[in-house]
Amino acid sequence: MKATIWHNPKCGTSRNTLAILEARDGVEVSVVEYLKEPPSREKLAQLYRDAGISPREGLRLRGTDAAERGLTEASDDEVLDAMAAEPKLIERPLVETAKGVRLCRPKEKVEEIL
Repeated sequence: MKATIWHNPKCGTSRNTLAILEARDGVEVSVVEYLKEPPSREKLAQLYRDAGISPREGLRLRGTDAAERGLTEASDDEVLDAMAAEPKLIERPLVETAKGVRLCRPKEKVEEIL
């Protein structure tokens, strides 16, 4: 099974989720440091759609100015535009496998798609 993780190595939850993936036999992990290689707006839209959540549910509030900018009440299009322009607004980690996508908070959510 292939798994792609949109990862921030400075984030404990992201590191712990990556550790779960790497420890699982038969999982080929692709790591994308999304702050260096941000997903496109279209890819973000697909990830949230496949995860069954709205872009606002994937918005990082802690350590960002998202609330002050009104993004917690913004449309999906506005949130996606903001995330594409500033990837620090993307909550992490997002993991994609053939079984689906999960925003892995808590880290154990990754088990749903393995």
